[in-house]
Amino acid sequence: MLPEYHGRMVDEHPASDLSAVTRAVAVNVREQRKRLAWTLDTLASRAGLSKGIVVQVEQGRANPSLATLSKLGEALGLSMSDLIAVGEAPAVRVVESTSAPVLWRGRPGSKARLLIGSHTPDLLEMWDWSLAPGEHYVGRAHGPQSRELITVAVGELVLTVSGQDHVIRAGDSVSYEADRPHSFANVSSEPVSFVLVVVDPGGAGAH
Repeated sequence: MLPEYHGRMVDEHPASDLSAVTRAVAVNVREQRKRLAWTLDTLASRAGLSKGIVVQVEQGRANPSLATLSKLGEALGLSMSDLIAVGEAPAVRVVESTSAPVLWRGRPGSKARLLIGSHTPDLLEMWDWSLAPGEHYVGRAHGPQSRELITVAVGELVLTVSGQDHVIRAGDSVSYEADRPHSFANVSSEPVSFVLVVVDPGGAGAH
């Protein structure tokens, strides 16, 4: 299950790169909907979105927010990496640093990049997160038996799981059950950066 992201889908790369992501989302959503033999109305209803938004996404006329992508991914059974993928996944897939899209941005200095993802058959995703001082992100529960692993590279992250705070400092790592509410916060005056790995057995995706 995909958590709710606050903010919009953005990319630091040229507009042409963002357009490529938007086109890939359009193709993947449309093809999966047709594979399921769903109408536009059916997808809109299952995703909790208006038909107009679904039409715009499928026609590549919208730069959807992560909340919209999350809802579409959950409804269609697709992960975030599935939604933005172009072509079939090869036996060995190399994603260069410049090709990893920034899919969420909060206040200046806060962003999340999807580094890579795959199904094996469990869903795996690796994210690169940066949180500016005072930034706070609230997620929601993923699928049953899902877990997340974090390694903090810089700063001090406050991880809250089921209402309990845990302070994770630079160089430290943490693993936690992600099938419950959780959130990230930077309550310090310095930036925080960390790598997040999502493991969701049979899941449709996380971030």
